[in-house]
Amino acid sequence: MNTLSYKTVSVKKEGIQKNWYVVDAEAKTLGRIASEVARLIRGKHKPSFTPNVDCGDHVVVINASKVRLTGDKWNSKVYISHSGYPGGQKLLSPRQMMQKDPTRMFEKAVKGMLPKNSLGRQVFKNLHVYAGVEHGHEAQNPKELQF
Repeated sequence: MNTLSYKTVSVKKEGIQKNWYVVDAEAKTLGRIASEVARLIRGKHKPSFTPNVDCGDHVVVINASKVRLTGDKWNSKVYISHSGYPGGQKLLSPRQMMQKDPTRMFEKAVKGMLPKNSLGRQVFKNLHVYAGVEHGHEAQNPKELQF
């Protein structure tokens, strides 16, 4: 048996081809679309996926303010942040977070699905979220994706 044909090939940073995609989040469930977007920006859909290299694609998410939550999550779910000082804990419901910044809820959902290290922070930069339909990435000729 020829064992040379079974060697695992790791992709180098120079050999990565990054594509641009546009995803419309209107009337889609937050967690379901966020998991697909996290898979795309991490690069797990590619046959040349390498766990220690940023080989994912750039994803532009439009209409993030029109995303859906199931059940009573608009009122019962709580986003917690802490300033680091005593008494610095802040609680926000998804409804309050949407009023403050419509893109932050989608970004938090995707960021929670990425690795918690320097690679995860680097991969997160491949995500571009916009509350409305307009985005500034027409020059990259992004392809539209349907989930």
